[in-house]
Amino acid sequence: MAKLTRNDLYGLEKYAEIRADFRRRVIAHKKNRRLALDAHNTLYFEDALTVQYQIQEMLRIERIFEAAGIQEELDVYAALIPDGSNWKATFMIEYADEAERKQALARLIGIEETVWMQVDGFDPVFAIANEDLDRSAPDKTASVHFLRFELTPAMRQAALNGAALRAGIDLAASPTRQQIPDNVRAALVGDLQ
Repeated sequence: MAKLTRNDLYGLEKYAEIRADFRRRVIAHKKNRRLALDAHNTLYFEDALTVQYQIQEMLRIERIFEAAGIQEELDVYAALIPDGSNWKATFMIEYADEAERKQALARLIGIEETVWMQVDGFDPVFAIANEDLDRSAPDKTASVHFLRFELTPAMRQAALNGAALRAGIDLAASPTRQQIPDNVRAALVGDLQ
């Protein structure tokens, strides 16, 4: 999958003009890229469009218009775009209540290492977590982690050929396992093409 370049981005003025429509398009797109593993743990699968939106929003918020600043944002987010042999996701631990979230983050230390994806007929692939920097502390995990699920060529081909996909968490404090719905599966298979 091609990486984003400055040519793929809108300038600040143009983005201001199209932002509402672009945002609606991205929100609709993301509906097929969200997988709730349970009530509090969710995978948001990234691709070029979701990353472009994140970059566009950062450029807008920070008022970045110089080439070096734009390239810096591209470089920061580039690692979130799958390359055809993997899936990349933002993993979020979501609790509305702050006290409950604090307790959960202390209880879920290491959860990011236990999230997995599975192509039917193959062993689960556990996430490679937070390649950019460590997001956990000795007494708690972070509420946001960046995950990569690297597939073998045989797994990739099986997924492209229609094999079912599953996902889950193997942490004793929060175990889960589920079949990936067809709409999310279709988006993930698209990432492998």
